[in-house]
Amino acid sequence: MPAMAIDQDLAPARSSRSMPLAFVAGGAVGILGGMIGLGGAEFRLPLLISLFGFAALSAVILNKAMSLVVVLAALPARLAAVSASELASHWTIAVNLLAGSLLGAWAGATWAVRMRSFTLYKVLAALMVLMAAALVITHATALGTLSLPLWAQVLSGVLAGFGIGVVAAIMGVAGGELLIPTIVLLFAVDIKTAGSLSLLVSLPTMLVAFARYSRDGSFAVLRANLPFTVVMAGGSIAGALLGGLLVGVFSELVLIPALAVILLISAIKLARHD
Repeated sequence: MPAMAIDQDLAPARSSRSMPLAFVAGGAVGILGGMIGLGGAEFRLPLLISLFGFAALSAVILNKAMSLVVVLAALPARLAAVSASELASHWTIAVNLLAGSLLGAWAGATWAVRMRSFTLYKVLAALMVLMAAALVITHATALGTLSLPLWAQVLSGVLAGFGIGVVAAIMGVAGGELLIPTIVLLFAVDIKTAGSLSLLVSLPTMLVAFARYSRDGSFAVLRANLPFTVVMAGGSIAGALLGGLLVGVFSELVLIPALAVILLISAIKLARHD
């Protein structure tokens, strides 16, 4: 990448005037995610690229940092909602998925830093479509369970974890959109418990991806834009709390298709990005 392009990526986001906008944008993302019980990082990524002008890899790294902060903030509430003893009884599920997701996170981050920017935009666009499909399937259909023999269940868990780790690392998201339905389908866990287990899986998975990104020169974008990152992450947390209070205000029959359309529009814009 030319030196000029790197300098533009590492420059603080536009100007100090972008700080209020960063908080508002983060808040909007948090509200959207909070209303459907997710972090909303998939909505934040296109904003970092289209609204704040970050290059693809820089946006992914910043999104990963903010996702990590949001997950850490959500963890105490989730642990309070589902007892520690109940989560402990499902520790094998977390280990099964982590066996794949940790490797997937390292591989995904490695591929992301090695991709040409043009290719990364296209990959992100495709993954946005995947997230839209996962959103509709998870919230608009009744999730069943797969009755698999133990060996097939374990193997499926590792493979699914690897794929989710790759997607989460490349997009800079926590991966709950994919982890929750996977846990329900493969392990017949209720969706509330699955939500808490997904955080326990996504947190170490995100840390592995974060560690891999920290070895690349592009990671400097986080240090150069730390105030921006903190402000936007703060807005995301505040928005998520507000979004949680708004659960049920809008019918999922309207909300889920609208959010899926937002993701698809974002995917089209990313696919057209040079």
